[in-house]
Amino acid sequence: MQRSEVVALDKRHVWHPYTPMDEYIARTDPLVVVGAEGPYLFDADGTRYLDANGSWWVSTLGHRHPRLVRALTEQAGAFPHTSLAGVTHAPAARLAGELVALAPGAGRDGVPEAERLSRVFYSDNGSTAVEVAIKMAAQYWAQNGRPTRTRFITLSGAFHGETIGATSVGGVEVFRDVFGPLLFDVVHVPSPAEPAGWERAFAQVEATLRAHPEEIAAVILEPLIQGAAGMHVYAPAFLRAVREATRAVDTFLIADEVFTGLGRTGARFACDLADVVPDLLCLAKALSGGLMPFAATLATERVFSGFGGGSERALYYGHSYCGNPLGAAVAREVLAVYRDEDVLGQVARKAPRVKAAFERMAADIPGVTRPRAMGLVGAVDLGGGGYLARAGWRVYEAARRRGLYLRPLGDTVYVAPALNIPDAALDELLAGVEASLHEVARAGV
Repeated sequence: MQRSEVVALDKRHVWHPYTPMDEYIARTDPLVVVGAEGPYLFDADGTRYLDANGSWWVSTLGHRHPRLVRALTEQAGAFPHTSLAGVTHAPAARLAGELVALAPGAGRDGVPEAERLSRVFYSDNGSTAVEVAIKMAAQYWAQNGRPTRTRFITLSGAFHGETIGATSVGGVEVFRDVFGPLLFDVVHVPSPAEPAGWERAFAQVEATLRAHPEEIAAVILEPLIQGAAGMHVYAPAFLRAVREATRAVDTFLIADEVFTGLGRTGARFACDLADVVPDLLCLAKALSGGLMPFAATLATERVFSGFGGGSERALYYGHSYCGNPLGAAVAREVLAVYRDEDVLGQVARKAPRVKAAFERMAADIPGVTRPRAMGLVGAVDLGGGGYLARAGWRVYEAARRRGLYLRPLGDTVYVAPALNIPDAALDELLAGVEASLHEVARAGV
């Protein structure tokens, strides 16, 4: 098909995510991707674009990493799918063992056996990884003597996914308000990334736990970086304090590492930077390197043991593609590539360049504020209009003219590229973002 034919057919029939469709149909000339390699996307018009956000944070090893493609092909040649209901297979079993061995607290002295992340439940994506964690926490308390524990504490600006349960514990108003009548009650506390400091946020978490210890099933949060809120970064001290506060009242901590897990912050897990072991940990995105929808929820032995006994106590939850062999095989190869190619070491070497570049942008460009960076995430703001603001999209357009695919979060302009992005490509990316911000500033943000 010609490029124009693809666009015409798309605009007649495709409903795009996070997209005002009237505007899209009337004015947008979309990228029409016909190929991808490493950190690059290739449009049908022949243009090469640097993928500044790893195609929504999933392609952490770049596009079409040859080892991942080979793992996918080999598994497809054996068997592409079977259910995991009363059935098992080597990719799922071996991956579970490898995830447990890498999880926060694994191999560390002083972590009681019951508090180790020792069990793995598979699902399809970040939303379902969070959804099952919510259900695990609620059902655990319901059938283990504390049935009044049905509420969750979550952060302002939190994003945990799109299913109704995940939306309920979210805190980005534009994503959740319309669904208000469908959502269950949660306690929202201030974001620890707000200028008032993490101590204010923690004070509200602690006060809520102390005042209502028999109501709170869990505290759920994105460790250290609140992604969809605008790449808001907060101190590891907050995460450590919340862990201790949940222990004080014997309730659960859910760490949503769908974005931060597997190297994005510079550590294997963001929880590792705070020396925290949660009760439940959610993984997706980087887990399958952008090749397959695949997710996992890790649980402690204590949580798992709460579902033992008669059949009425089982976790009745699952998905058709739960533990899909293709996804599991690719995820195992992702972990192997991280090890063999020293991906965390690559992030450590590149992270200071990202931080320095975004600090320079904020210092040198009028209207650009609040530089922040952690690992291979860098972000600045162009105003205070939130997710629906348009300033970031003017930067998107300027960046596209420079061969960058840079998707903003409203007024927040950020990068979250492949963790193994070559040095020259990273330099190209950072220079292109800086030039695009200068262009928009000159035109008047």
